[in-house]
Amino acid sequence: MTQVIISSIGMMTSVGLTAPETAASVRAQVARFAETDLRDRHINRLRLAEVVEDALPFLPEQEGVENGLTAREIRMLRLALGPLQECLSPVASKQLRTGLCLSLPECETKRPLNGARFLEVLASHTQGRIDPRQSDASHRGRAGGVAAIGQGVLAIQSGAVQMIVAGGIDTFRDLYVLGTLGLQERVKTPSNPDGFIPGEGAAFVLLASERAADVHGLERLGRVSQAALGFEEGHLYSDVPYRGTGLAATIGQLASLGALQDPIAEVFSSMNGESHWSKEWGVGYLRNKAVFQPTYRMHHPADCCGDTGAACGALMVGLAMLGINAGYRASPALVYGSSDHGQRAAVVVSTHH
Repeated sequence: MTQVIISSIGMMTSVGLTAPETAASVRAQVARFAETDLRDRHINRLRLAEVVEDALPFLPEQEGVENGLTAREIRMLRLALGPLQECLSPVASKQLRTGLCLSLPECETKRPLNGARFLEVLASHTQGRIDPRQSDASHRGRAGGVAAIGQGVLAIQSGAVQMIVAGGIDTFRDLYVLGTLGLQERVKTPSNPDGFIPGEGAAFVLLASERAADVHGLERLGRVSQAALGFEEGHLYSDVPYRGTGLAATIGQLASLGALQDPIAEVFSSMNGESHWSKEWGVGYLRNKAVFQPTYRMHHPADCCGDTGAACGALMVGLAMLGINAGYRASPALVYGSSDHGQRAAVVVSTHH
C-alpha cells in the first residue's frame, strides 16, 4: 500500500503563531488563557484561549460583506491564512496546485456555515495554490480534523492525487456559540469546573506520496496511516446511554487497516477538560490495552491552547509529527479526535522508513 508522507505543517494557536512556536509552547506546557470582554449569563468575564488580534492578517470589512461571511467566518479566514501559507511554503515556488480537505466548526451560529462557499473564499487567498474543485469541506468538529487527514490519505493511496493539504479551522469567539454552550454548562467558569476553555486556531498538513516527495524534492517528516472512523451512539447530545464504545471500536479498527505494526508509544487526545472525555478514554484504552506500550505517554494540547475544535485534529497530528521528527516524542503515536455529536476518528503517526 502507498505510504503517505507528511511533508510540511502549518499552525496558529493562542500559544504559537507558527508550527514550531506552537510545538515548543505545548512541549513546555505553556498555557495562554485570559479574561476577555465577553461575559456569560451571570455577567462574569469569560476566559478564552485566543490568538492575539495583532497577529491576524487584516481583511477589509467589505470583503466579508461581498462574500456573505459572518464575523465568525471572517475571523476563521484570518486564522487560516498564515498556517495555510506556512504549510504550502515547500511548494509555493513550484507553481503547484493542490486540493484541501477541510474540517469546520461543529458548534454553529444562528446561520449555518456554508462550507463550500467558505472554501472558495479561502482558496481565493492562496494565489492559486489551492484548487477548490479538488477540495472538500464536509468534516466537522474535533474528529473532523482527523477524518479530513484520513480523506487526504485515501485520495493519495487511490492514485487520485499525488499530494493534498488537510486540516481544520475553528473559533469559539462568537456570542451565540458561547451563550449556547454556557446554557449547557459546558464552558469552564469558577462555578463550573467541569467545563472547557474555548480556544481557536488553524492547522494544516501537506500530505504526499513517496513519488511526489521524490519528484518535487519535498521533506519527509514522517508518515500517517489511514484513518479509522467510528461513532459513539451515547454522545453528549444523545438520549442513548453513554458507554464509550465508539472510541474503543475506532482504535480497534486501526489494526485491520494495518496501522498498528508496533505498540503505541504516545497518545494525542482531543480531551478538553470535561470529565466526559476522560471516561471515554478509559474505556477505549482498557479495551485495546494490548496495542499500547506499558509506558505510553498521554498528551492533550487543550491544556495549553484551549479547545481548538475542528482545528485540533491536524494540530495534534502536526505536534506528534514534529515531536517524533525532533526526537522528543517516540514513534508510533496514536492521534484521535472525538466530536460532540458522536463522530470518532483516529490515525497513527510514525517515523518514515
